[in-house]
Amino acid sequence: MNSDTKAFNETQEGERRVICERLAKEIQKGLPEAENKIWHRYPTWFLEGNPIVAYNTLKDSIRLLFWSCQSFDEPDLKPEGSFKAAEIRYTSLDEINPDDVQRWLKKARDIQWDYKNLIKRRGELVRLR
Repeated sequence: MNSDTKAFNETQEGERRVICERLAKEIQKGLPEAENKIWHRYPTWFLEGNPIVAYNTLKDSIRLLFWSCQSFDEPDLKPEGSFKAAEIRYTSLDEINPDDVQRWLKKARDIQWDYKNLIKRRGELVRLR
């Protein structure tokens, strides 16, 4: 795990910190080849420069966000934004199902939209895989 991600997790308090640490561990396990860095202030994982998954803190929860997730056919993941992203929110550690997270990470590797070149393509999103 990137040292900046570790530092981000350490700034969280109580259950929020535990959730962030667990999500980082699960993401590292499911996407060991991914580059991890802080992007737009939050821990984000990339494959070949393309953002795949991140988590961030909200007022009442921790959000796990997958950039291409609306293509996953996963009812627990809710659409987020105007592109293909989807999310799930956690308020306690026991809400995290590691089997679900690993399944979503596998799909995130296999189903990707090209967010890396979104600006260059003037907002047109193209499927990579």
